[in-house]
Amino acid sequence: MAVVRIPLLAVDGGGTKCLAVLVDRSKQEVGVGRSGSCNYQGIGEEAASRELIAAIAQALADAKARNEIARQVEASAGGQMDWEVECAVFGLAGLDTEHDRQIICGMVSKVLQELRIKVCHLIVENDGFAALLGATGGKPGILVIAGTGSIAFGVNDAQETARAGGWGHRVGDEGSGYWIGKQAIMAVLKDADGRGETTMLKDLLLPYLGLARVDELFNWTYSSLYSVEKVGELSPLVSKAADAKDQVAVAILEIAGEELFLAVRAVIDHLNMKNKPFQMILQGGVLQNDERVRKIVVERVRRYASQVVIENAQNAPIYGVIAKGLAYLGSRADDK
Repeated sequence: MAVVRIPLLAVDGGGTKCLAVLVDRSKQEVGVGRSGSCNYQGIGEEAASRELIAAIAQALADAKARNEIARQVEASAGGQMDWEVECAVFGLAGLDTEHDRQIICGMVSKVLQELRIKVCHLIVENDGFAALLGATGGKPGILVIAGTGSIAFGVNDAQETARAGGWGHRVGDEGSGYWIGKQAIMAVLKDADGRGETTMLKDLLLPYLGLARVDELFNWTYSSLYSVEKVGELSPLVSKAADAKDQVAVAILEIAGEELFLAVRAVIDHLNMKNKPFQMILQGGVLQNDERVRKIVVERVRRYASQVVIENAQNAPIYGVIAKGLAYLGSRADDK
C-alpha cells in the first residue's frame, strides 16, 4: 500500500463553511478544500461529517493535482493510497462542553478513518480559540466573532484564556446573524398582530424567502425549510432596513451590539484585563459588514477598557488553526 506523507492538515469548521488546508515543510499550502457548515449542533453529526469529508477530500485531491510524485505513487498503487499526517488540527464550531468534545472527537476519528488518513498527533479545539491564537499571535487580546453564531474569546499576558457566549442558537448566540434574523421574524409577526411597531422588515423578508403573506412566514418558520443558516441570511436585510431609518431594525441592531459588548466585558473581567493593554479583533459577517453593530461594540469597549487597541489587520481563522499546528511541529523539531 502506497503512503503519501504530509506535515500538517488544518481544518477550520464553522457554522457557515468548512475550510481544509494541507501544509508542507516550508509552510506552504499544498492543498485546499471547501464545503458547507460542519457545526454538528446545527445540522447533526451525520451532515457535519459529510461536510468534513467533502472539504478534506477536496484538499487531498488538490494536493494530488499539484504534486506529480503523489500522482505517480497513486498510479503505481493502483489507486489505493493512504495518507499520513504528522499533525492535524481541527478548529470546529460546537465544541463547548466535554460532552461536545466526546462527540466531535468521535466524529473526527471516523472521518479520518473513512478518508484513509493516519494522524500521528491530533488536536481538536473550538474554532474560536484557534482563531484567537492566530489573530493575536499569542499576545494579550480578545477575539469577538459575530457570524452565523457569536462568541468572545480572550487570552491575557499570563496566557490564561476565557470565553463568553457561544451557547448555540437555541439558548445563546446573541448578536449573531442568526439572532438578528430571528428577531426580525419576531418583529414582523408582532407587527402583523398589532403587538409591535410598524416595520418595513416584512417587505424585505417575505420576498427574500419567496413568501407572499405573513402567515406563510409562520408556516415557513415551523417547516423543514427553516435552518440556522437561512435565518442568518436575513441579517443583511435588517441592516438594509436600518439604513432606511426603520426604527425596529435599528433597535434590533443596537441590542445586538450591546449583547456582543456584554460578552467582551465578561472576558475582560475574567482575565483581569480592564486596566491593561490588549488588542481586540472583530470577525464574522455581522461585525465586518454592519458598521452600526461594530461601532457600538468598539465604543462601549473603549469606554470600559481604555487601553484596548482595535486591530483591523486580521488573518482569516484558518491561519490560527495553521499556526497552532506549525507551533507543534516546531516544538517537535526543537526536541530532536
